[in-house]
Amino acid sequence: MTHYVQVLNGEVKQVWDTPPGEGVGNNGWKSAVEVRPAITAHRQGYTAHRFDITTDPVQIIWDTFDISVADRKNSMKSGAGFEFQMVVNQQARNPETYDAAAIETARQAMITKQAAIEAATTHDQLDALL
Repeated sequence: MTHYVQVLNGEVKQVWDTPPGEGVGNNGWKSAVEVRPAITAHRQGYTAHRFDITTDPVQIIWDTFDISVADRKNSMKSGAGFEFQMVVNQQARNPETYDAAAIETARQAMITKQAAIEAATTHDQLDALL
């Protein structure tokens, strides 16, 4: 996707995804492109972007970071807890069809999933749990 940046006094002032009314080349407006390296799903993420205004088009560069096994485990355990909470919420919506057994089944599934996540020590082991 093409972007447009306004560079004034060596600083990016605005970024648009539509062409500026005054046109590229006027009032500091330049074309820009995103440079977003490929990442490994669940193992890496993107940091905040930065600009390289010395290139034409200007580059909007996204750096990457590695997700630690510990951080990923915390996220996955939270996800398992959220899945359980969704079942609780669903059962609480209608007292006439409330099913305590469904909640207990979901609770046991969460406990089992969280234990498996906690036992994992590598990304490959965590991948196997998806």
